[in-house]
Amino acid sequence: MAAAPNPLAPLPLLLLLSLFAFFAPTPTHAIKFALQPNRFPPNKCIWNTAHNGALVIVTANVGPGEGQRVDIEIVDSSAQKNVYLSKRDIKGETRFAVTTHAEGEVGVCFKNFLHKDISSEKAPKMSRIIDLDVDIGAEAVDYNAIANQESLSGLETEMRKLEGLVKEIVDEMGYLKKREERFADTNVSTQQRVQNFAWFTIVCLASLGVWQIFHLRSYFRRKYLID
Repeated sequence: MAAAPNPLAPLPLLLLLSLFAFFAPTPTHAIKFALQPNRFPPNKCIWNTAHNGALVIVTANVGPGEGQRVDIEIVDSSAQKNVYLSKRDIKGETRFAVTTHAEGEVGVCFKNFLHKDISSEKAPKMSRIIDLDVDIGAEAVDYNAIANQESLSGLETEMRKLEGLVKEIVDEMGYLKKREERFADTNVSTQQRVQNFAWFTIVCLASLGVWQIFHLRSYFRRKYLID
């Protein structure tokens, strides 16, 4: 006779998944700040770490402000200085989605231009409030839309989220491993150079010592101080 299924069997798995979801890193970054206008405004950039191929969702809510124009630009810190998006005069709530092309940091940069008809003396008293929300990786994926499209249950949706988080952790471990290998190669190369320099110094000192001995011996012979 077949044994009846134990309804408590899935509990350890669910408990493990719940703990993993609780302690898993959530790369969501939100910030709110005031941006003053200027004739030639500097960049106000918010930087976040992102891996190559990561999905980045930027939600910017720009408050009202007369005589001011806010531009946004999304760039990265790689050697190529990739510019993913550049948009002028954003207003209200705007959402942007980009995919990174390099390892490093992704910067969301703002500039607040003062209108030419407004005096620069009024600029210090003016500003626009910017509410910025940056979602990276698994947190940038709309799992509710996926669940509705694929008719997923609540548990299946959570499993899909955990799958994305696990992939991020694996990618992070791979990135850290590559960095460790680069640092190890740099350490070995530096040690080799230091060792070569040390041997070169020893050879130079030994050669200088031998030369001094022969030079002094020749000098003393010319002075008839030794035979």
